[in-house]
Order: sequence, then structure tokens, then C-alpha cells
Amino acid sequence: MLEIVAVPALSDNYIWLVHDPVSTETVVVDPGEATPALAAAAERGWTITQVWNTHWHPDHVGGNAAIREATGARISGPAAEADKIKTLDVMLSEGEQVRIGTIAGDILAVGAHTAGHIAIHLPDAQTVFTGDTLFAMGCGRLFEGTPADMFAAMAKLAALPGETRVYCGHEYTVSNGRYAVVAEPANGDARAALFEAERRRGGGRPTLPTTIAAERATNPFMRAASAEQLGQRRAAKDSFAG
Repeated sequence: MLEIVAVPALSDNYIWLVHDPVSTETVVVDPGEATPALAAAAERGWTITQVWNTHWHPDHVGGNAAIREATGARISGPAAEADKIKTLDVMLSEGEQVRIGTIAGDILAVGAHTAGHIAIHLPDAQTVFTGDTLFAMGCGRLFEGTPADMFAAMAKLAALPGETRVYCGHEYTVSNGRYAVVAEPANGDARAALFEAERRRGGGRPTLPTTIAAERATNPFMRAASAEQLGQRRAAKDSFAG
């Protein structure tokens, strides 16, 4: 089984270290900065061989160049954003794959937060990396896409097996949960998830990963009945001060 480690970075980002003990390969997912990722790998005696990017925002790719300089790692990311991620070695589109050892990751196009955003689904590891598209009880802001784009992305991710663990790019669960219980006040699952998230953060622990099943039950954006409702909820969340 893969070992996956959360590396806190910047103000509220998570960089994910993914290690395959069989091949000894280590992948860094969305390194907003290099130093914490390199330090976390060195602490464990892991050698970074690849970087996977989900989208072009600097807080997800800012460490690419320094990691490659330090390790020689190959950098893969969305083909549609290659003009914005100058460090890419491998351009990825939906239907293509990445690999860590013998474990394949399927590329899913989930453009909405950014137009070319991808998710990386590793079915054999029951894992998906969603960047800033799907969060625990939330979704990314619509910087380059439309509510219809995000509605389609949510449907694509919701179709993954329920046990799939979701590793996203930020520790937003408490703030997302506070909105979720306003958007769906009768949703007891969301209230329970918010309580647990607050408990974990109060103890200084990450709230991630979540699962697809949990998001189907608690996420007001994944649960939206239409693109219009998702858009209304996203606009409300953008100005939510709870």
C-alpha cells in the first residue's frame, strides 16, 4: 500500500508526499514550496522521483523548479495549462495515466477552479488527488470556470467509489462545514462532520483525507441539484462570514 503524508505549507496548503515502498518511488503532489517537501522526504529517507501538479496556481507549483533541481524529479501536470506551468516535463490530459511503481493514476478533467484543472485517481490505492476542485464539504472558487463546469466536475468525482479517499489542497474543512450547515440546515451528516473537523483542528490535526462517500453525504456543492443551485451556493459561500 502507498504511504501518503500531509506536509503543511504556506498558510493553509497541504503538499502530499506519496511513497511506494515496493518501488521506493516518492511523488510530491502540488508542492507550493520546495523546502517542507524536501525536508519531509529526507526525514523519512525517501527519494523524490516525480512531481504531480493538478493546476497552475503558484501555491501548487511554486516548489517545482527547486525540487527538480534538488532531486532530478520528473514534473507532470495538466496539458491545458502548460503555458502557465513552465516547469512541466509531461503534459497530461483526461484518459492518460501517471504511475508510481506499478500503481496507475487516471487523469480526470475537472476544470472549473482553473480551466485546465485535473484530478488524479489511483483506483488500486482507493485514492484521488483533487487539488482545489473538491474540498471536504466544499469546492474551489470559480476563477476560470462556470457553475456548469463545476457541476460536471462534482458529478465526475461523485461517480468514483465511495471508499475513495480524497486528498485536496487546503485545510478549509471547518470554514466549509460552517457554510454547509447553513446551506443544508437539516443535514445531520454535515453537522456531525463539522463537529469532528472542529475537534481535529482543536487538537492541531489535519481533517483530511475525506472520502467520496462522506462528500456525497455532506458537501453542499456535490449535493447541488443543478448547476444553477451550485452557482447560487458558490456565490453565497464567497461572501459567507460564518
